[in-house]
Amino acid sequence: MKLRIATYNIHKGVSAFGRKARIHGIKEAIDLLDADLVFLQEVQGQHDLHAENHTLWPQESQHDFLAGQSHQAVYGMNAVYEHGHHGNALLSRYPIASFTNHDVSDHAYEQRGILHAIVQIDKIQVHCFVIHLGLFAGSRRRQIQALIKTIKQDLPADAPLVIAGDFNDWSQRLSQTLYQELAVIEAFDVEAQGPASRFSLKGMRKILNKDTSGHARTFPAGLPWLCLDRVYLRGFKVDDARVMKGAPWTTLSDHVPITVSLELLDTTKSP
Repeated sequence: MKLRIATYNIHKGVSAFGRKARIHGIKEAIDLLDADLVFLQEVQGQHDLHAENHTLWPQESQHDFLAGQSHQAVYGMNAVYEHGHHGNALLSRYPIASFTNHDVSDHAYEQRGILHAIVQIDKIQVHCFVIHLGLFAGSRRRQIQALIKTIKQDLPADAPLVIAGDFNDWSQRLSQTLYQELAVIEAFDVEAQGPASRFSLKGMRKILNKDTSGHARTFPAGLPWLCLDRVYLRGFKVDDARVMKGAPWTTLSDHVPITVSLELLDTTKSP
């Protein structure tokens, strides 16, 4: 089973300080990605001032607007303020069986959540986690531990996983923890491909003993040099992974999106 996914921090669909609405351009660009699953961060569920100040501001929430007629959308509300709220969202061409939003806020100044959706792809349930971690290293470590605890407690050990989003991990220190605890691979980490995709002991030892300098550079959009956005996988083979460059991506958000083409493996078969 072939699958194409994308992850994108859309900066609430507006320019810096909210002066220009970019949500229509973002919708057109996301449609061009032709992704089956789209993991979105900083999605505006509601903003009364933007709706009042910008002509043609969508009447529905941004996740429903971006989903259109081709995708189903679910939303996890995280940050709530006087004029509205924003959070993470998942757009899916496949049926979404269920979803829940896990509050992983670490202190009073940042409201963070992890959206968990179960997507039904033929007879297989794929667990999708949309991530937007905190700005402080200690918060990110605790939020990742909360994610790991949830996955280990609530999911079968061989359940297919996609963990994608904005990790704010410019020091690239979280990958080793995720590799070791969840037996995932990272889409741009070439050393993690091949045998590790089927969780072989040899393959996992190989990536656990290397640095993680192969992650995609996605921020800032005008000249990306920080590796903030990631896609971690279990139960998939990576066919292609790329960073979207040039127009229109450099002007729509402060991040550029990444896309990954995958093959869903049958984990019931022996490697």
